[in-house]
Amino acid sequence: MDPLPRSCAHRATLDLQRLAAEDAPPADAQDFADARRGFLATLPDAQVARADGGAVWSLQAYGFLDEPAAPDTVHPGLWRQARLNREHGLFQVTERIFQVRGFDIANITFIETDHGVLALDALTCPETARAALRLYREHRGDRRLHTVVYSHSHVDHFGGVAGLVDEAEVRAGRVQIIAPAGFLREAVAENVMAGVAMARRAQFQFGHTLPIASDAQVDSGLGKNMPRSRPGLIAPTLEIRDSHETHVIDGLEIEFQLTPDSEAPAEMHLYVPSQRALNLAENATHTLHNLCPLRGARVRNALAWSKYLHEALHRYGARTDVILAQHHWPTWGGERARRFLAEQRDLYRYLHDQTVRLMNHGLKPAEIAERLCLPEALRQRWHARGYYGTVSHNVKAIYQHYLSWYDAHPANLQRLPPVPAARKYVQYMGGADALLRNARLDFERGEFRWVAEVMAHLVYAQPDNAQARELAAAALEQLGFQAESATWRNAYLLGAREYREGAPPAGPAAGQAMLAALPNELLFDNLAMRVVASRAGDLRCDLAWHFTDSGEHWLCSLSNAALSSLRVEAPQAADLRIDTDRATLDALLLQTLAPAEAVARGKLRLSGDASLLARLFALFDRFSGNFPVVDSADSPTLDAHHG
Repeated sequence: MDPLPRSCAHRATLDLQRLAAEDAPPADAQDFADARRGFLATLPDAQVARADGGAVWSLQAYGFLDEPAAPDTVHPGLWRQARLNREHGLFQVTERIFQVRGFDIANITFIETDHGVLALDALTCPETARAALRLYREHRGDRRLHTVVYSHSHVDHFGGVAGLVDEAEVRAGRVQIIAPAGFLREAVAENVMAGVAMARRAQFQFGHTLPIASDAQVDSGLGKNMPRSRPGLIAPTLEIRDSHETHVIDGLEIEFQLTPDSEAPAEMHLYVPSQRALNLAENATHTLHNLCPLRGARVRNALAWSKYLHEALHRYGARTDVILAQHHWPTWGGERARRFLAEQRDLYRYLHDQTVRLMNHGLKPAEIAERLCLPEALRQRWHARGYYGTVSHNVKAIYQHYLSWYDAHPANLQRLPPVPAARKYVQYMGGADALLRNARLDFERGEFRWVAEVMAHLVYAQPDNAQARELAAAALEQLGFQAESATWRNAYLLGAREYREGAPPAGPAAGQAMLAALPNELLFDNLAMRVVASRAGDLRCDLAWHFTDSGEHWLCSLSNAALSSLRVEAPQAADLRIDTDRATLDALLLQTLAPAEAVARGKLRLSGDASLLARLFALFDRFSGNFPVVDSADSPTLDAHHG
């Protein structure tokens, strides 16, 4: 047989790319015109560096996107989106509204008020946010930034706030931060409780550990990539709590529409009447979005999402001349804006209703995903294509939302774990040699989905089988080249690389930069999640915490390897009382301060059995963030009872 292709398209992929080009929506330059409209200035390749000179963000490596025609290794629809997402700089949207796009995966929107400026969102990290604000001020004057609005609770919309304002200014009341109800809990809970697993899975969604090249990472669907720095968080000073609220901020009237449990658990739209401008946060962008992202998250409510867009259309549509969002480019013109909004509404309503209909006929998630496709009118609209989310995994998310992971077949109630199941599969298929021969023939026929599935079994059963790993990688690579969704492409191509090279080295655990922002309740929940059961054994104890900075009292009870915490009004009887402040506890948990030193400095006072604090800290697990994905993570040392 011919050698397996590497970094080039198989003939079956060439055929698929040709068919995809023929099936694409009509050629339309309007998106490119909109993406460039109002351009004022930029930096070369949008380059942003840290204080030490290290690169945080740059579009320089994406120079290959200058070519209008897609190469064989990229789906033509995704190539078009990747070229649009390369546009960068400061853009004027209306008389008072400006956006910096292409300096991060998200946009930052500056809205000029009577005596200053409001920033809508703060990008992912301080460096990109600071660069965006500097670019805005260079061309619009040194306006005072008096308000930051977080449109929703995802990190690429708040993580750079320290690059815009100083926390001391917020505490002093000189800067206000506005967010939708529930923002703080949702923002920190997502990034702390499941942060390590989510960060590792996000590598596959965004492809930021892949090379940037036409046979590797080309885009993320919503934008180019993730910046290479750490996010932070400053707590809001004002929450929007009613479904609709109107506020006048430094002379500028803004109407807020809450949209909880849509694209984020805490999210809101903004309408600026004087500008006839509607900002839809991340609920209507130039792609079909995710109802459950590949990185993992709580499943989003497609029905609620659609209804919020329907409400926005009827509440604001007749008063709107431009729609913009916190990703991609605006849509100008009342009629065009209303059509865009109506079609985005229809996307999520259609997927919801048709999935639920077929679900009630007894079809299983994979069967619905294989059968369902969008109506032709939506398929022929560029903004409704699946560059980020896909019909396939959105259907499965809707099914999960209503009926859980279980597809009702009793055989799936307690399936074997991957490794023992894989060994049985390989045995039943006639052994590794027979499996490789048959899979290689299927690969030559272009049956890459099946080859990837059976090779996953063989690699689980025989992790050191080099032929199996290379065939698995080759199949995933072709699936990546064929994918219109940037997230699917990134997942396939990173999977292929890890079959060939293994998992990456360990990085810093996710969530540490946000530890100080955690309310005490979430902090104790996070600690409880980290208890290693076998270390706890039969230890039973009560610990009474008194936080000297906030005055809060908490009682933590450990029994049966479960740590339960409760805020109480006054100190309770306990085996150990701990008096400290939150900053000291955070430093102890991050191991930047030793308990003995904290006691010596008067930062920590222990009353009772002082040994219990060290015993408690010794129970906590630590995560490396580089667990295997295409290889098995199964290990007896991770068992809930035995390690």
